[in-house]
Amino acid sequence: MKHFSFFLITALFAIQAVAQPPGKTPPSIGHVYGKAVDASGKGIADASVLILENKINPETKKAKETLLKGVSTRNNGEFSLEELPVVSKLKLKISAVGYTSFEQEIAALGGNFDKDLGNIELKPEVKQLETVVVTAEKPLMKMDIDKKTFNVDKNIVTAGGTAVDVMRNVPSLQVDIDGNVKLRNASPQLYVDGRPTTLTLDQIPADAIESVEVITNPSAKYDASGGNAGILNIVLKKNRKSGYNGNIMAGIDRRGGWNAGGNFNLRQDKFNFSASVMTNQMRNKTTGTVDRYNQGDTAVNIFQDNLSKTKGGFLFGKLGLDYFVTNRTTLSAGVIRVHGKFRPNETIDIQTDSLFGGNTYSKFSDRISQSSRQFNALGFQAGMKHNFKTPGEEWTADFNMFNGKMDGDALYTTNYYADNNGIAGTQLQKNISSGKNRFITIQTDYVKPFKGSTKLETGLRAQITTTDNNNENLIRYPGAEEYIKIMAATTNYKNTNNVYAAYASLASSIGKNFGYKIGLRAESSAYTGQLINSGEKFRNNYPVSLFPSLFLSQKLNNRQELQFSVTRRINRPNFFQLIPYTDYTDSLNITRGNPDLVPEFTYTGELSYSKTFAGNNSFLASLYYKYTDNLITRYYDTAINEISGKRDYISTFINANSAQSFGVELTSVNTVSKWWDITTNINLYNSRINTDNIAGTSQDAMWSMFGKLNNNFKLSKTFTIQLSGDYQSKTNLPITTAQQFGPPMSSAQSASQGYIKAFYGVDLAIKKTFLKDNAAAATLSFNDIFRSRKSDQYSQGTGFEQYYYRLNNPQMVRLTLTYRFGKVDMTLFKRQNLKGQAEGMQNGMQGMQ
Repeated sequence: MKHFSFFLITALFAIQAVAQPPGKTPPSIGHVYGKAVDASGKGIADASVLILENKINPETKKAKETLLKGVSTRNNGEFSLEELPVVSKLKLKISAVGYTSFEQEIAALGGNFDKDLGNIELKPEVKQLETVVVTAEKPLMKMDIDKKTFNVDKNIVTAGGTAVDVMRNVPSLQVDIDGNVKLRNASPQLYVDGRPTTLTLDQIPADAIESVEVITNPSAKYDASGGNAGILNIVLKKNRKSGYNGNIMAGIDRRGGWNAGGNFNLRQDKFNFSASVMTNQMRNKTTGTVDRYNQGDTAVNIFQDNLSKTKGGFLFGKLGLDYFVTNRTTLSAGVIRVHGKFRPNETIDIQTDSLFGGNTYSKFSDRISQSSRQFNALGFQAGMKHNFKTPGEEWTADFNMFNGKMDGDALYTTNYYADNNGIAGTQLQKNISSGKNRFITIQTDYVKPFKGSTKLETGLRAQITTTDNNNENLIRYPGAEEYIKIMAATTNYKNTNNVYAAYASLASSIGKNFGYKIGLRAESSAYTGQLINSGEKFRNNYPVSLFPSLFLSQKLNNRQELQFSVTRRINRPNFFQLIPYTDYTDSLNITRGNPDLVPEFTYTGELSYSKTFAGNNSFLASLYYKYTDNLITRYYDTAINEISGKRDYISTFINANSAQSFGVELTSVNTVSKWWDITTNINLYNSRINTDNIAGTSQDAMWSMFGKLNNNFKLSKTFTIQLSGDYQSKTNLPITTAQQFGPPMSSAQSASQGYIKAFYGVDLAIKKTFLKDNAAAATLSFNDIFRSRKSDQYSQGTGFEQYYYRLNNPQMVRLTLTYRFGKVDMTLFKRQNLKGQAEGMQNGMQGMQ
């Protein structure tokens, strides 16, 4: 309760602090482009295009326009002005021989921008185009009608880490010790640059991430699949500054893990080339216990003491090329390569107490697990974007293909001890696994603006996924000399899953303050699967389903806004959840699919209120409700263990009757002073899973609270401190519908049969910049300072009760060094016709003296 009070008081303080004045912020970079045409629409070559800045003359104390940047239009009349700094007032001026000069004020209000001014006709009477709105600095949070964007550039706590560390500092997101992310207590879909990905969070370097988009209630534009948890879109950094620039970095942690990498960008004329490579070598340590009580003919209590250590790492590389065919047409291509290899090892001491006739009999054993697994992923991306001359009209086409391959082997050595503590027998189990997958996405989108603010968005999408997996289990019983292949625990399977979709959405406004967006998405899917050993085949076709979405927004006085949204989504069971294969790889954590699963449908409604204050201060409050039919969730059942021949507990999947959750989420971003900004997030929610269709497993609804706090202290121009913390109260186990990629040998839990005990965590980071232009930086970070970010779970069901505890890498310390370099391309002022450009600039400067 004291943690809840702390976060509540902090939230109230942060909300009151929004009236504090902001400090000075650094300028941002902008890009303006367009085309100068005559009355017939023909491009005007060699016209002078200038950006003028209004400055105060220190001698006369009067405002004076000075030249900031200038170019000449190309032969087709196109022009492009990049790296525009944010100042109080800018002016665009176009002049050409035989034409009246064109002028336009550019209000500099802050933020990176990329603006197409369209076709600008030079004639005697000039109509000024729309004002270009720019913000002085990227806000920490940006709220759109269907998503929230959090800029993570300032997150120094995550330096040298992975995307898992980044998510711990994003409001609304909860991250457990295995790196699994929850959004409002359920698992979201993971996107990278707006497209689904086979990469996992621990395979994406933190230093490659620019921002994170949290989409709690996706519109018809996004995949309807994914169930009730929304979408998490990771936007990777892109650099299009002219000339060359980049950075290099290296770091080390207290366990001997290290990371290194760098990126390079080259922009010249019509080409932009980027390359990045990063590696992360980890040394993880996890401790934990499992205490399980099994009822039956013989009551048994099993206590496990776990110690797990993992060595390994991954290499991440990316190449990208953009070709600017014209100012309005861009072709892009990219390649992503990921390689990883891990060697997890675990030692488990096991005590088994059995009750016979009122007496307790104890047996002792230990299990030593030695594993190795590696993966390779290769992705190719190609895209095209064309902006029509009508501002806002665009057409995009994308092709994405990811191929992954995995190999692994494990040896489980179980020693059984006699009463005198000597080894009475040893059992060996081998697991050999391999697999591969291919993920192909083809998508095209078109946006058509109409009169006023009306805009039509349409698109088509095809997603094709293929998976092959091979598993072999061999066992050598105590006293035996040879391994025996357990056919019931050995399987090879493959499957294909195809999803086809089309959508259309219409956005418009009534008056200046009321906006709406109505969408409809149609999806159909089919999957086929085959167990190669037995020849069994599985097939299921889901007919076309419709997924409507509605978004409403009402702007109020004093920069306030109300938003309301309602959507329908689907979560189809995947092949791993469906195949009736029992995985005995880990004898202490046996899993099995359920071929009788059916899709679940989720209906979500959300009402939000936002208020923007002066000085980068904002407040957001959201009420939400989710209802799911036929919820897919984990469930513990009993069955005969094909290896031991005894009845054992198996984690499988079921369709629960339904699930519902509702709550209120508060997010506040405040600049308390010029040296302190704070982000506060609190989510108070109630959740319940209705499992009346499964006797004896229902549990009551539970009120829970999650809070997150992030402080940035700018003590000087070169010295920054970041302090962040999170708190999770007692809560139901999360609904895990998406594939989770926690470490091997972690125990699966049933969302319908248990809860998580309260926990909290605190992180601290210190950053110091140095050298000329602060090109170098050193960051020292401390994660989970108080060893409190634990996983302490309780679950129960018919015939069993279990306590589960784990602590992963507490009190981690990292030191990271970075150095950035670059050179601006001054040839931007040198076009093919230098004489014509000079004359144009001279004409344009007339009257400014």
